[in-house]
Amino acid sequence: MAFACQQNSYLKELTTKVTSCTPAELKLVINGKKQTVKGYEVITEDTVLFPEGGGQPDDRGTMNDIEVLRITRRGADAILFVETPIEPGTEVIQKVDWTRRFDHMQQHSAQHLVTAIAEAKYGWPTTSWDLGREKSSIEMNTTKINIEDLQVLESEVNEAIRKQLAMTPRLVELGSHELDGVRTRGLPDDHVGKIRIVEIEGIEANLCCGTHVSNLSHLQSIKLLGAEKGKKNKTNVYFLAGNRVLSYLSKCLANEKLLTGHLKCGPEDHPQATEKIQKSLKVANKNTTMLLRDLAVLEAHRFNNQLNKDPIFVLHRKEGDSEFLNMVANEINLQGTLALLTSGDQKGVGLFLVAGPDDIIKEVGPKIAELLEGKGACKNGRFQGKANKMSKRAIAEETLRQYTEKLASS
Repeated sequence: MAFACQQNSYLKELTTKVTSCTPAELKLVINGKKQTVKGYEVITEDTVLFPEGGGQPDDRGTMNDIEVLRITRRGADAILFVETPIEPGTEVIQKVDWTRRFDHMQQHSAQHLVTAIAEAKYGWPTTSWDLGREKSSIEMNTTKINIEDLQVLESEVNEAIRKQLAMTPRLVELGSHELDGVRTRGLPDDHVGKIRIVEIEGIEANLCCGTHVSNLSHLQSIKLLGAEKGKKNKTNVYFLAGNRVLSYLSKCLANEKLLTGHLKCGPEDHPQATEKIQKSLKVANKNTTMLLRDLAVLEAHRFNNQLNKDPIFVLHRKEGDSEFLNMVANEINLQGTLALLTSGDQKGVGLFLVAGPDDIIKEVGPKIAELLEGKGACKNGRFQGKANKMSKRAIAEETLRQYTEKLASS
């Protein structure tokens, strides 16, 4: 198995011929929704578009300017999914989305390098890896990796990059002695033909079908972002390579500039300034809670001391929260009273609480929630939740008033 993309990963364009075109369907995620797309599975004599495999996602590109939506492998063939049919025998020009391809080459080659040095130096074998859209991860068979070892590992992989070591693919026959000592996780069940080995000069040789850089210098650099506990006593190491390092640095610098403007201090003082703000916010939140509690007591006191007390108590406080609503409910004399307490945007989203005798609230609470186009739950004479139509509070109040006769007789 050696497509043009595997013989020369730097090849960006290829002229070839279509050998078959079969109607098919493909499930894709479009704008966050799963959709079934009708199209065609096209097989060509060769392909410069890499089919997914070895933990590496498939390429993107075009074939005679027709967008190729997915490339997979089936035995010795690469299957290219398109929405437009192409007659067998047609000569086509395949073009690779080079930005995506080179990014995948950098991340995949970086994984090989990190895996090889981590196992050789620390005895941490790689059990799997994931080439993510923003960052990639390597699952290593070790229970823990401390920060000091991670820093040494990062230093050594970047030292290998500076040595400009060659990274070379080659094909060997199944059963060849050249396979002795080669790192492998096994061959796929439908493998056909010779076996492909990717070798990093003086470091390792690995069975792999993916696209790779020809020299470690093309990786530019590798940044190990950290290590986290994984599944089954394993550890996940997160990393960036090549252009992703530069992109990540650009984002960090942009965030640093924003923080400098907001915090009114240099980057070296950001941690202290942030800690100071957090302490101030904690004090402010505590003071706000105390003020809300006082306000709840005053509102309840005013209602409880009315001469001709309304059987319905209604209160809306825009800046209130669920804690405030419960504070008010705690202070109100609910003997002979039903309460409708709300907070948030008067015409949009907010919180609500209906309080009173448990039997009545169990009945009226769901109706209030439905009127306010919200959801909630009932417990101990209180039905509370989130509403999407606070503009219907007047209708909710009127619904509550319909229960005053039942309240009076309870």
